[in-house]
Amino acid sequence: MFPEGKPDPNMSSNNDYLATKESPMPAHHKVTHTRREFIRDACCGFGGLALASFLHDEQVRAAENPLAARASHLPAKAKSVIFLFMAGGPSHIETFDPKPLLNKLSGQVRPAEFGEAKYQFIQRDARLLGTRRTFRKYGESGIEVSDLFPNIATCIDDIAVLRGCQGDMVVHSAAQYELFSGRTVPGFPSMGSWMLYGLGAETQSLPAYVVMPDPKGALEAGQPMYMQGFLPAMYQPTMFRPGHRPVLNLELPAGVEPSKRRRTLQFIRDLNQETLDPGDAEFHARINAYDVAFRMQSEAPEVLDLSKESQETLDLYGIGKEPTHDYGRRCLLARKLIESGVRFTCVVSGGGAGNLQWDAHGDIEENHLRKAAETDQPIAGLLKDLKRRGLLDSTLVLWGGEFGRSPEAESGKGRDHHNLGFSMWMAGGGIKGGQVVGATDAIGLRAIERPSHFRDIHATILHQLGLDQHQLTFPHLGRDERLTFIEGKVIQEIV
Repeated sequence: MFPEGKPDPNMSSNNDYLATKESPMPAHHKVTHTRREFIRDACCGFGGLALASFLHDEQVRAAENPLAARASHLPAKAKSVIFLFMAGGPSHIETFDPKPLLNKLSGQVRPAEFGEAKYQFIQRDARLLGTRRTFRKYGESGIEVSDLFPNIATCIDDIAVLRGCQGDMVVHSAAQYELFSGRTVPGFPSMGSWMLYGLGAETQSLPAYVVMPDPKGALEAGQPMYMQGFLPAMYQPTMFRPGHRPVLNLELPAGVEPSKRRRTLQFIRDLNQETLDPGDAEFHARINAYDVAFRMQSEAPEVLDLSKESQETLDLYGIGKEPTHDYGRRCLLARKLIESGVRFTCVVSGGGAGNLQWDAHGDIEENHLRKAAETDQPIAGLLKDLKRRGLLDSTLVLWGGEFGRSPEAESGKGRDHHNLGFSMWMAGGGIKGGQVVGATDAIGLRAIERPSHFRDIHATILHQLGLDQHQLTFPHLGRDERLTFIEGKVIQEIV
């Protein structure tokens, strides 16, 4: 190093060379002559080295654990989501969207001024079907709710009702794919997988994305609607089993100490790591699954055990009595999972064929009275429990199905699938409750005011989680894919 204030003779020699006609020195170039100038000019370089080192460390950590929690793109209001999926398509006309004119026109052919609609089973000469349900105004907001949901109605000031929802498909499987993934065909990531990909996991001891199906059976779209699609296998859901043992084999075998099991799993991990291809996402997911399974044996039994819950809490969800016991158990598990750091939980109501879902083709009264009786108290219990525990502010709750039901009658007493206008609702997670956004026409045929497509609902959920729909992308087959395939609009009235 040269003395303070003295030029380096070697540097001068270089200057003479650089200033030749063959290689003229750029006019903006300034040669460093002193130690002070060297430190001043090199500071950006040092900063660049530090940044490069930091980014490398981040990449190493991400490679070691792709599920590590990540910062959101924007300030977030919510950090987790519970989707109360009413499979089969609940009727907006019987639940959250009263239509007095429909009752007056019941038994008549739909007036031509309301336009046309495409259905699966309704004939062109079908008659309009009024509802036998009654609506009352609830809460300070005065929102009208059907007598199917007397318990949910008590929470209406925390709920934002979306009465102008729309989808593109009128068949179950395609509509279910669109509801979960924004596409009408299988093979694309569900919103739960996108959220896990964007934010990572808050817990390393439980699966970060959980689906709790209805014990009565599978749905038309099957398990693919919940899956990670082309995202790495690390972002797939964990499917819980129905009944009192949602996860099997949580207990260690008799005589096996945790330390011994840990050594066994570490040995398996070391063998796997020796042959692991860095680009093999499925193999990496399998290795991670072993680790999560081991950690679940220490934490999950307590989370999944409802016996330590107070009787007051069990009663709040309707656990221990019919018909609310099963859905109440799963809603309480959803609260416990979210409380333990699970990112996305889907609690399905409806499974098996036809009438076992909210799929009321034959008799809307019988079907909806039965399904509402199973879910009304558990859902209200979930909202109240989240709120009193201080979890509702950070947990976004979404309620709804893949479409609504037709204003016309099918088979005299039922309603067909209907995608042109129906109701869903959101609560918590920074959502402004106690309001209605959107409207269908006077008979509930189509959305005519502030329509909200599935992609708008997706964009709103992402927004509340602090995720920008344009930045949450994944390269696939030459393009950057995202959840909102076509531009989704955040529903500004409720955020």
